[in-house]
Amino acid sequence: MEEKKESLADLLGGRRGALDATLPPVAFVVGWLAGGRSIAVGVTAAIVVSLAIAGYRLRRGDRFGAVLAGLLGVVVAAMIAMYTGNGRDFFLPRLLSNAGSAVLWAISIAVRWPLLGVVVGTVLGQKTRWRRDPALLRSYGLASWVWVLQYVIRLAVFVPLYFADRTVALGIAQVVLTWPLVAACLAVSWWVIVRTLPKDHPGLRHPQDETVSKP
Repeated sequence: MEEKKESLADLLGGRRGALDATLPPVAFVVGWLAGGRSIAVGVTAAIVVSLAIAGYRLRRGDRFGAVLAGLLGVVVAAMIAMYTGNGRDFFLPRLLSNAGSAVLWAISIAVRWPLLGVVVGTVLGQKTRWRRDPALLRSYGLASWVWVLQYVIRLAVFVPLYFADRTVALGIAQVVLTWPLVAACLAVSWWVIVRTLPKDHPGLRHPQDETVSKP
């Protein structure tokens, strides 16, 4: 592979989004505790922090759709917590999204459309050309299992804490299992790709079209 110095972390980023995902939940837990376990104070703190993040990202030129999606995620979590009156329910959307993501990624591998390939191919402007490269398709499929495992690990922690009504512990788990786990996932899935692609393969940026390369 010619892009040995390049990694998935370089291509996909992840640190900024992962850090942003931890700040509103932390603000919620801090506000919830400071307000004497007041849901209203907690969700207000989370939304204020989320709005500040959204404003900062827009000033930096981030896409409006991505910024809005992050903000809406916090608003939905806040609405659920306000409706149920239970602090743990602020984390319910995150729990459900991880469950859904684990299933979706596993299905994508089974139908030979591994989502890691879809994401990287989109970032690199390749559309679906990577699917015509058997070696690349196989490597993306194997590396995508690392992402499935990431979601399963979160569920293994979140689900028991949720049903034990451990709101503070859920906030801590959100921090520990966001950026550090995303970083580990990016590193391990990149290692899988590097190890499974043939040594003479030109790399992710240069998928080999089998239909063209065959004599």
